[in-house]
Parts: sequence; C-alpha cells; structure tokens
Amino acid sequence: MLDKNGIAKRIAKEVKNGYYVNLGIGIPTLVANFVRDDIEVEFQSENGVLGMGPFPFEGEEDADVINAGKQTITTLPGASFFDSATSFSMIRGKHVHLTILGAMEVAENGDIANWKIPGKMVKGMGGAMDLVASADNIIVAMMHTNKRGESKLLKKCSLPLTGVGCVTKIVTNLAVLEIKDNTFYLLERAPGVSVEEIQKATEGTLVINGEVPEMDI
Repeated sequence: MLDKNGIAKRIAKEVKNGYYVNLGIGIPTLVANFVRDDIEVEFQSENGVLGMGPFPFEGEEDADVINAGKQTITTLPGASFFDSATSFSMIRGKHVHLTILGAMEVAENGDIANWKIPGKMVKGMGGAMDLVASADNIIVAMMHTNKRGESKLLKKCSLPLTGVGCVTKIVTNLAVLEIKDNTFYLLERAPGVSVEEIQKATEGTLVINGEVPEMDI
C-alpha cells in the first residue's frame, strides 16, 4: 500500500498542463513535489498565494512564505501574493480547475466530511466549504481506513458535512476510486494490494469492472 507521498505522487498524474490547482491541508500539499517538469501548473493557496512550488529544503525556509496550513513553501517565477478576498474571488468565481482536499469521511454519493469531529476543538471551517461548493473537479487524498481499521469510504457520512455530492475521485493508500451514480467505482489498486482487500476496507457500494490494474506511479 502507499504512504502519504505515494498518494500525492499518484494524484499529481491528474494535474494537467495549464491547470490552476488548489491544494488543501495535509497530504494534498505534497502534490506540488511530484508534478511533471514538462507542464505548467499554477498552485493556489487560499491564504493568498498563486504560484506555489515544492517545499523548501532544510535551511532554506522563509517563515514569511507559507501556505494555508502554515507550512513554509517556495514560490515559482511569476508568483503573486494577495489578500484573502481576492483569493476567495478566484475560488468562488470558479477560476480553479482542480481542488485537492483531505477528508475524514467520503460517502458513496460524493458527500465529504473533512472539517470537524464533534466534541473536539476546532478553529473553524476555513475555506473548505467555499472550495467544495465552487469546484467542479474535486479529488480527495486520504487513508482508506481510520486508526481502528474502520472504513472511511462510507454509505453515508457520520461526521458534519463540508459539502454534498461534490467529490469526483478519491486516491487512498489502497486504491483509486471514481464516484458516479452514487457509487464507488474501483479504477486502480495500489501495488501489492488485492481487490479483495479493497472490498473489505470499503463500507460503501463498490463496483468492480473486469481486471483492476495496479497504479503506475
């Protein structure tokens, strides 16, 4: 199965030339490290950065240049900085081609829960609700199961929702799945992972059509 970098590397294959891409907090921030060198992509962060590059090497960090998760980042030639009003105008105006988010739960109809666990302190939803409400192409990066081994790909989310029916694709440590017709469709499996293992780890309805290839990463 994949680690967090493996998930990010597979998602990077979904990023196309000319895309404007928003990277959420967590695993999604790693995607910028794996995008092909022969394509041009603009990574946007909701705190007001357009043109993010990979994470800096140790000793080269600039504490004033951060992403929405307060991690130090690099910027590419031509990058720009702006206020959050401009940033959210980009998001709400549908100028972002692809949004990559983490999640605690995803339902088979495309619902996503990624901002709050009841009873635990939370600073706020941040930009998550705007992102899922405005984006047409949302990929979720997540672990297939929680620490107790329970599925996070569910028939129905149990946690407070961030967005309804909005997720298009999921990449986990076990598989690549597409959501359509209120169902998970298995597209690829992680190296060394069997279809049976993925079925066992998926609570929601899972459709398997023919031979399922291993991910090419």
